[in-house]
Amino acid sequence: MSKDSRTWTIERAIPSERGAGRRVLEELLNRFETENWTPRDLFGIRLALEEAIVNAIMHGNRLDRSKQVHVVCKSSAEKVWIKISDEGSGFNPADVPDCTDPDRLAVPSGRGIMLMRNYMTRVEYNLAGNVVVMEKSRPAGS
Repeated sequence: MSKDSRTWTIERAIPSERGAGRRVLEELLNRFETENWTPRDLFGIRLALEEAIVNAIMHGNRLDRSKQVHVVCKSSAEKVWIKISDEGSGFNPADVPDCTDPDRLAVPSGRGIMLMRNYMTRVEYNLAGNVVVMEKSRPAGS
């Protein structure tokens, strides 16, 4: 993300407990709303951010209260960049079954990664699989 005068950054640590990410989620969404992101973009960013935080708390840190989830967000007029890190051992995203396969349609879990990839411009994991970086670029002419 380019560094310009309108870029802002926040960093937050979240305890590994259910619902702990709500405050940072609302803080970020309020900021994006003031930057005039469309309701559709806000919906997608919310969904992706919420999925990433919940995955880090539940699957990464396994609700271990001695571990934290770290959120770093940078935003400019053109782009939102978000990094979510947990203190777990990680996973391989390629090992997550495709939730759109007919035999997986009734399975209630496994949709988060697909949703994140569909709503964000870019989603990437580190090699260990305990850090996800997501970007949302504003469409040209918006």
